[in-house]
Amino acid sequence: MENIKNFAHKVEEGKDAQNGEPSHGPVYRNVFAKDGFAPMPPGIESCWDMFSQSVQKRPHNQMLGHREIENGKAGKYVWLTYQEAYDLSIQIGSAIRSCDVGSGGRSGIYGVNCPEWIISMQACNSHGIYCIPLYDTLGPEAIEFIICHAEVSIAFVQESKIPAILECLPKCTKYLKTFVSFANISDGQREVAERAGVNAYSWAEFLSLGKKKIYEPSPPKKNDICTIMYTSGTTGEPKGVLLTNENIIAEISSIDHLLDITDKPATETDVYISFLPLAHVFDRAIEEYCIYKSASIGFWRGDVKLLVEDIVELKPTIFCGVPRVFDRIYTGINEKISTGGLVKKMLFDFAYNFKLRNLQKGLKHDEAAPLFDKLVFSKVKQSLGGRVRMILSGAAPLAKHVEEFLRVTSCSVVIQGYGLTETCAGSFSSLANVFSMIGTVGPPATIIEAKLKSVPEMGYDALSKTPRGEICIRGKTLFSGYYKREDMTNEVLVDGWFHTGDIGEWQQDGTMKIIDRKKNIFKLSQGEYVAVENIENVYNRCSSVASIWVYGNSFESFLVAVVIPNPQALESWATANGESGNFESLCQNPKANKYILDELNATGKKHKLKGFELLRQVHLEPNPFSVERDLITPTFKMKRPQLLNYYKDIIDDLYRSCK
Repeated sequence: MENIKNFAHKVEEGKDAQNGEPSHGPVYRNVFAKDGFAPMPPGIESCWDMFSQSVQKRPHNQMLGHREIENGKAGKYVWLTYQEAYDLSIQIGSAIRSCDVGSGGRSGIYGVNCPEWIISMQACNSHGIYCIPLYDTLGPEAIEFIICHAEVSIAFVQESKIPAILECLPKCTKYLKTFVSFANISDGQREVAERAGVNAYSWAEFLSLGKKKIYEPSPPKKNDICTIMYTSGTTGEPKGVLLTNENIIAEISSIDHLLDITDKPATETDVYISFLPLAHVFDRAIEEYCIYKSASIGFWRGDVKLLVEDIVELKPTIFCGVPRVFDRIYTGINEKISTGGLVKKMLFDFAYNFKLRNLQKGLKHDEAAPLFDKLVFSKVKQSLGGRVRMILSGAAPLAKHVEEFLRVTSCSVVIQGYGLTETCAGSFSSLANVFSMIGTVGPPATIIEAKLKSVPEMGYDALSKTPRGEICIRGKTLFSGYYKREDMTNEVLVDGWFHTGDIGEWQQDGTMKIIDRKKNIFKLSQGEYVAVENIENVYNRCSSVASIWVYGNSFESFLVAVVIPNPQALESWATANGESGNFESLCQNPKANKYILDELNATGKKHKLKGFELLRQVHLEPNPFSVERDLITPTFKMKRPQLLNYYKDIIDDLYRSCK
């Protein structure tokens, strides 16, 4: 790969504007697929086929693991083999069929990741039943909407989520006829369900039902719908994305193809830690890939406070996360380094810069500084269990300085990708051990083609010397449309191209850099356009800040923000400046407010934000933005209308205080 200068191959020329329509740039394909898309796995028509093939190859390999709980304490991971998981899937699939749900039927799955989640999914796959994830973080109102919109007739439910299902039953019984607990169900809960005309089963009861009559698998064909995956969305009701079996198989084949060429594909010896929501396409695609490669999947206990313990016990080899996870890792490690003494910090900095220079020269991560990996960076590796060989980041852009830090210190390949539910996860992916791709999401995947479309109102030209514009994608991973929303489908699917709404910039080596979001732009009163996500990305580099929401509108000439301070940074400032109080009271301290505002604007100036992009006033919020308050999505994207509604009075006060 050292001799490759451009990782994207032009297959069509760009076009100038016609009939007043914005122009689009050339169409590109991955250089490893320039003569044709990545080959699809032979003999595989469905996700069930991928699972069945792995069962045949490695029936006794560990497949699904969870922590054993004894006397309230978590012990070792206990495992189901591929054969055992297959047998359970057959029984659950047979029980579903006995409830008069067959090919094309709709089954919901509601709960955190666990072995029962995957077994329920495979049971659906075995009979061509649409698997419809229900976000475990969503409340009854959203669950009710999805059940009714998708016409879900049977649902598998985590035991702790049964009350939420029961709460929405009165409005769902037109469709929902059966639900199955991942574990147990109380007599009272069963009684409530039966009064509503809904059958309720424990997991053991449903398995027994499946044993009475075994239905042989009748898997779907590749063009049949596999799942309706509802996007969490930042505005409005969730949208049901229709994904076929071919979409998922194509994504898996592309992942395997690229890893085979550039690094090392997954094998039956790999272990994956499952904690990102299976209700999202990123984790779903990775777990399907692990199943295809007969790898092992260990599940967390569903509590973020216990995740590190689960990782240390499992010792995964593959770790996937979203930028918020890696930001926390970066902050935590740097805090330990800064408090570890001058000598240790000097050694770390020397080792860091030495390895960084060698990575920049083109050395592979395990060749750049093996001695320092052993003496200095092994502690970072141990924080992820000690065996991680591949780290993947997705769902949002990973800050460049965080990516650099991970590449230097994790003793692992670090890959950043980009994709959407509508493109069945990864559509772009950086390549292993190509350090020049840092800060980008790499070239197109080997199963899609991509182009940029000019966005004149934002000043983005797809045909300029540095092409910038809205990212458009076509290929085998593209969704079939939004369920029951032809109008919305036609807005984003035009002539076979999916218009993502994300703004990208082609790099000279054929990689893509995400620089903006088409919709998250507003105009200030003096006529200046503000790309708010880009500004937030800059301010999030301020070490005194844990999170920030920036706000402005066309009636005001300046920006304000709600800021979640970094507790350690704020408390350190208080100690150094003779201020007392806990974190919550410090957030109300005017001097602390000025300190955070000054730190943010210093960061903005350092990274060359324009004057109107600097902040005039901030509100310090001690409570993190959360899914429970409906302020962020489960993948940590800002829900801006909801944030404005929640903080409206505070925003009004911030503007009044500046006048």
